[in-house]
Amino acid sequence: MNNRNLKELFYEIEKRSEYAILYERGLADNKKVSVEIQDGTPEEILDKTLPSLGLSYHIKDNQIIVTENKSSLRNNDLNNLQQNQILTATGTVTDSRGDLLTGVSVVEKGKPTNGTMTDIDGNFTLNVSSGAILEFSYLGYAKQEVQAGIGLSVIMKEETSVLDEIVIVGYGTQKKVNLTGAVSVVNSDVIENRPITNVAQALQGVIPGLNFSVNSSLGGALNSEMSVNIRGTGSIGDGSSSSPLILIDGVEGNMNAINPNDVASISVLKDAASSAIYGARAAFGVILITTKTGKSGRTQVSYSGNVRFSDVVSTPKMMDSYTFAQYFNRAAANEGQSPVFTDEVMERILAYQRGELKEGTTLKTNNRWADYGGANANTDWFKEMYKSWVPSQEHNISVSGGSEKVTFLVSGNFLDQTGLSRHGNDNLQRYSLNARLSAQISDYVNLTYSSKWMREEYDRPSYMTGLFFHNIARRWPTNPVFDNNGYYMDGMEIIQMRDGGRDKNQKDELYNQLQLVIEPIKNWRIIGEGNIKTINRFNHWSVLPIYAHDGDGDPYLISWDGRAAGQSPVYEYAYRENFLTTNIYSDYSLQLNDAHNFKGMAGFNGELMKTRNLSGQKEGLISSEVPSLNTATQNPSTSGGYAEWAVAGFFGRLNYDYKERYLLEAVVRYDGSSRFLRDKRWEVFPSFSAGWNIAREDFFGSMADYISTLKLRGSWGQLGNMTTNSWYPFFQTMPVGTQNGSWVVEPGVKPNTSSAPGIVSSLTTWETVESWDIGLDWAALNNRLTGTFDYFKRKTKDMIGPAPQLPNNLGTSVPKVNNADQETYGFELEISWRDKIGDFSYGARFTLADDQQKITRYPNESLSLSQWYAGRKGGVIWGLETIGIAKSDEEMAAHLATLPNGGQDALGQNWGAGDIMYKDLDGDGKITKGTTLTEPNDLKIIGSNYARYRYGITLHGGWKGIDFSVFFQGVGKRDYMLGGAYFWGAEGGMWQSAGFDKHWDFFRPEGDPLGANLDAYYPRPLFSSGSKNQQTQTKYLQDASYIRLKNLQIGYTLPASIVHKIGLQYVRVYMSGENLWTKSDISGVFDPEILGGDRGNGKTYPLQKTLSFGLNVNF
Repeated sequence: MNNRNLKELFYEIEKRSEYAILYERGLADNKKVSVEIQDGTPEEILDKTLPSLGLSYHIKDNQIIVTENKSSLRNNDLNNLQQNQILTATGTVTDSRGDLLTGVSVVEKGKPTNGTMTDIDGNFTLNVSSGAILEFSYLGYAKQEVQAGIGLSVIMKEETSVLDEIVIVGYGTQKKVNLTGAVSVVNSDVIENRPITNVAQALQGVIPGLNFSVNSSLGGALNSEMSVNIRGTGSIGDGSSSSPLILIDGVEGNMNAINPNDVASISVLKDAASSAIYGARAAFGVILITTKTGKSGRTQVSYSGNVRFSDVVSTPKMMDSYTFAQYFNRAAANEGQSPVFTDEVMERILAYQRGELKEGTTLKTNNRWADYGGANANTDWFKEMYKSWVPSQEHNISVSGGSEKVTFLVSGNFLDQTGLSRHGNDNLQRYSLNARLSAQISDYVNLTYSSKWMREEYDRPSYMTGLFFHNIARRWPTNPVFDNNGYYMDGMEIIQMRDGGRDKNQKDELYNQLQLVIEPIKNWRIIGEGNIKTINRFNHWSVLPIYAHDGDGDPYLISWDGRAAGQSPVYEYAYRENFLTTNIYSDYSLQLNDAHNFKGMAGFNGELMKTRNLSGQKEGLISSEVPSLNTATQNPSTSGGYAEWAVAGFFGRLNYDYKERYLLEAVVRYDGSSRFLRDKRWEVFPSFSAGWNIAREDFFGSMADYISTLKLRGSWGQLGNMTTNSWYPFFQTMPVGTQNGSWVVEPGVKPNTSSAPGIVSSLTTWETVESWDIGLDWAALNNRLTGTFDYFKRKTKDMIGPAPQLPNNLGTSVPKVNNADQETYGFELEISWRDKIGDFSYGARFTLADDQQKITRYPNESLSLSQWYAGRKGGVIWGLETIGIAKSDEEMAAHLATLPNGGQDALGQNWGAGDIMYKDLDGDGKITKGTTLTEPNDLKIIGSNYARYRYGITLHGGWKGIDFSVFFQGVGKRDYMLGGAYFWGAEGGMWQSAGFDKHWDFFRPEGDPLGANLDAYYPRPLFSSGSKNQQTQTKYLQDASYIRLKNLQIGYTLPASIVHKIGLQYVRVYMSGENLWTKSDISGVFDPEILGGDRGNGKTYPLQKTLSFGLNVNF
């Protein structure tokens, strides 16, 4: 060692010996030494070097104390010196099998700001005070405390039970091992770093029994929000909702309004026993979202951000224009109609495709450009309307920390997401701020304040409605994008999208919560909470005059949205919602003889909702540059309203367990709602649950070494559902319309109108939801294998069904009453495995859930198939049984000969080759569709569109800083009967029809000039009379089950030894993909997650697949 710093010498001595070297701060600064240390003892090396530096040393036990050169040190001085010395603690951290652990937190006890993490080889180095205690912590392992020293070997032990984790439940927490209700929990690692917009997208398929579905009208639009239920459809009552109660830090909220990066954990309360404590708002379960909080210690700054690129998951592939023209001409010929495309146009189409003709259209006699059957371009309108791999970005930053008395966290998020629309961009921007401050005011008083603010701005073309998505398929490929002069073509929606006005939406959500916790004596807490949620929405919608161009390039006004050309309305809407919640409750826990554990809780909950709205509309803009109510001059109209409701409840809960072996819980809730008359306003709703952890029994014996938890549990409970179609069902109301009369009393003025009030029911009362659950939780093989299974049944009684039948001359509407019941039943399974082989850690998780819905009471005396009836299951599809497609006129004639009493004439006329042959199920000699359960005629139940066997598969692993995760989500069984032009092609008339590649597989007889296709999938195409072949039937019933690669993520965490050198604590880079792959047997035109649409059958905004590249940094 030549001319090296003295500190380096001390470090080498500590490495080579059992000594720890202590010295005062600054003592070794700027001191250089040169010495051979290969074979010398510590004493020999120090004797050679220290005297020349004016230093001396003293050895006490395994410590070498270096001081300035003095003759002696008194014992008191030595002790004081030792307390001020620096010890460089070193060591290695492994698990019980000797595998090195990377990323273990090592902190000096009492000094939370002094810490480090183990590097990729499990090593750590940390300067600490003499006599310091080191605290070691790592996810999935028990915390340890070790005396600081040199060359420590620390072995981390796995936590005794994964089920010992603390779970957020109603108005409190509970050890998972002591839960007796059906509760599922996920932590933030399920949500982090996925290229998603909201929490709902992250939870799909993750928790068994938590069912999400894409909004059928909005599809994959940027402002689309997924609908959610727990354990299936809970009610079909008029105005009723099966949605669960969603609480964000105890305040009712929208999971789409919270930044996913702020989430710490999510608990889902599924059965009545676990959700009963929340009363009337929680009839169909509760989702508890807990956000991150600050921790005492040094201030930590974290950043995460990503850049993402999105593309459509799938869109139909249109026929090329020549094939399309042949298809449409054949559909017309099958109807006995003239060709849609003349020979001259067909030649132009071929010439354009060969590149011999550059123009996609020609002029008509009126100097306007020809389109549809007169144009000859070759446009795929789906590719034209949607962009590919559009960029977006998201950034998150948080600052947290505090002392032992005060902790804080502040976080912010910015999301800028670009939509797929090529013409007239759609864009979503979200800003959010989250702040939380907790202070220990005294030894028994804690005060916490939290605030969350979110602003969402969504901007799209006014024309981006259901009609737009309906029209994409109806735009023939022969239509060009541009006319021959380079202007956008009339009637192709591009002009409307680009220039026809904007639909702008802004939403602000603000949550404020103040919580006071008083603990006058140990284990007794008194909690008071005041919550205020404010939501403001504003919408601006305008239609602007738009222009196309004639053959001379001169502009002319064109119409759209069913309005006269040049008409320009402006509409604005404002909405405000205030929701106030007060919770006052107290809990007390008691343990007797280290065996009997009691916990009781009682409290009050009050909620008040107030809303108001105001809207205005005018027409006749004087300037398209400033579309506002002030710049419109004609036909003003306004509307507005106020509404409010309230609910109050008293609740109590009692828990008992004996050595975590026998578990009991009882809950009662006494609820009152403003939506019912006074004598029906208040109801009592009880619940009970129990558990038995068999693994804690003495007779379990040696099996306990393999199975640490085996808990059998069961629950029963009742809840009320106060959701009604009207907030005031017991008040008579008179509908009033302003300036909406149909006659003119004064010139240019319409009168105000009103109508007779409807009859109100004095009998309307609560829906009652009663549920049973039996479950089994287990943990085995040193907690590497864990799982849970539940079977449940839920009955919803007294749903609001149809109104009684009264004489038509009553003159007003009849109120609906509580006259329907249903039940939902099913099961849930969750299995997890985690293990480690050397440096490779890995895990897998599988979830499976199923539920079915059956009506048990419903007033349908005629047993009409178009209504619910007792015994009907949710999603049933009634249809005809298909024999096949007739391959010749003779085959069809032979089939019709077996139906002598009317053939298939009830469905259509002119049956021949290429048409569908249906089976006569009732044997009456004709094909007819019945209308009642007692006389279905030739109908039968052919399937169910109710999604069954929802599942999720997660695989994850890590090796020396590299990590990966793969998540699949799917539905195991679902039938679906598709319709419309997307599925059938030629359907509903020429102007409603479409032509995709799939549609070319239609019946063609022998000798057909287009080529024979006797084994075709589709019948012969027909524009107007095709409905006879398009009946709901077995042949075209689709298998809508699917499996989708929902998320794939690969990341790399930089070694701590490198990161610390640049002043950082943690750095991870990653790539994440969403919706990357799908396997389904449904028709390739459709996405199995969006089979609906505003106009039905897939006509909606497509889902997006996304690739993102991100960075996580902790400072």
